[in-house]
Amino acid sequence: MQHESLVEYGPRRVIITITAIFCALLEIVDTTIVNVALTNMQGNLGATLNEIGWVITAYAIGNVIIVPMTSWLSAQFGRRNYFAASIMIFTVFSYLCGNADGIWQLVFFRFCQGIGGGALLVTSQTIITESYPPEKRGMAQAIYGLGVIIGPTLGPPLGGYIVDHASWPYIFYINIPIGIIATLLTLQFVRSPKYAAKKSASEVDWIGIGLLAISVGSLQYVLERGQEDDWFSSPVITTLTATAVMGFFFFIWRELTAEHPIVELRVLKNGNLRVGTILSFILGFGLYGSTFIIPLYTQSTLGWTAQQAGALMIPAALTTAFMMPIIGQLLQRGAKQQYLVAMGMFIFFLYSFWGYKILTPDTGKDAFFWMLILRGVGLGMLFIPITALSLSTLKGQAIGQGAAFTGMMRQLGGSFGVALITTFMAHQNVVHQSALKAHLAYDNAAVQQRVSGMQRNNIAHGMTPDNALTAAYQYLEFMVRKQAAVLSYMDVFLYLGIMFLLCIPFMLMVKGAKPVRKEDLADAH
Repeated sequence: MQHESLVEYGPRRVIITITAIFCALLEIVDTTIVNVALTNMQGNLGATLNEIGWVITAYAIGNVIIVPMTSWLSAQFGRRNYFAASIMIFTVFSYLCGNADGIWQLVFFRFCQGIGGGALLVTSQTIITESYPPEKRGMAQAIYGLGVIIGPTLGPPLGGYIVDHASWPYIFYINIPIGIIATLLTLQFVRSPKYAAKKSASEVDWIGIGLLAISVGSLQYVLERGQEDDWFSSPVITTLTATAVMGFFFFIWRELTAEHPIVELRVLKNGNLRVGTILSFILGFGLYGSTFIIPLYTQSTLGWTAQQAGALMIPAALTTAFMMPIIGQLLQRGAKQQYLVAMGMFIFFLYSFWGYKILTPDTGKDAFFWMLILRGVGLGMLFIPITALSLSTLKGQAIGQGAAFTGMMRQLGGSFGVALITTFMAHQNVVHQSALKAHLAYDNAAVQQRVSGMQRNNIAHGMTPDNALTAAYQYLEFMVRKQAAVLSYMDVFLYLGIMFLLCIPFMLMVKGAKPVRKEDLADAH
């Protein structure tokens, strides 16, 4: 069979694996590295808070649009060429991002960088999967997973360090040397599978490409900007939601009827891939959701610097890195994927519940350590088994198509997660503030005592009685706001945990996956 010939051995496989992981890391670190530098960019480019948010949104939109097409584009241009071209696009636009002198210029370059980056993730996964013999696929996924899990965690501390010690353009320039080396290694070592004949321009499913770009782009916009624009009270959000729904409807219809579809939806007939796609969405939700909320809480409520907030996540990432090979070994020895995933979900529930328990307006740094280590263990147990489960019964070109689906769903899960969490927190914040204020009635003796105590303290520090009273009430208001914010974060942790807990019984019902070994050995003959 033709796709068997892609298996590599010895130093060549090591080089290909390292190249693919570097490319996956490039793309993922870039998703989160910017978060820390937004304030600096905003001041530097004279942008509003709303405009600067586009630096993240544009990249995500570019990313999500290209991911489902990667399998098709690889077939058109040959995987090696397409992969190398994506690295080049990514590297060139990284340089341009660093040189941008206006906000919209930067946003456009980020969109193009996202288009280059989207391909890196899925293609590197396919390259690694196909470079290993079937019985070692679990190990291959473990190696790839290192990049995907550590990437989002590396971004903030690295970004914080660069912004503190240099200037924000360097968070983009850092990609250039890695990009050049990765391009040269790709051209030298990566091989393309033999595909069927290429399509001529007239056979290309242009309608499918258009519908996909419009629907996924609109959905991503709605998710990223909905909260700021107050959801459906904004005509833009309402229009784009309708566009996304209609776009997906026509896109699915088009892909199922087109002679040469741009995205092969029929590959979803595979039961394991269907389950894996849903699980990837949930994983993205939990992974990006919790990566987003912890730095936010430590910086806005506890007043940490970007570098401190980023560094907090490092032990958890190292734990995941340590877990990956162990899980890979377990899978190779025939451990059932669905049991590992169920266990990972339970650990993730424990981590969330722990978070719910320890959050206060002044939680100390040490309180987070073991909780985040637990998160690291949970993610390690989720990532590889989910990926291995999704791709376990696919062959040849379907592996690439399956990887594209799970990659896109993980990305969308992350966007859904962040959008839902921000909306939910804004809502809970209002609820908690009014509940807290209800307890602070002005005729309440305890409240009056507290206020006059603060007033006396302020007078002792040289304020006039009037100003001292105003300051006391302002401080009370500040405390209420802070407390409400903390309660909102606690709610997020609690509900994230419950979501993972509810998924466990469904996971245990999945019967589709036979142990990888037999399935793959049959495949190899």
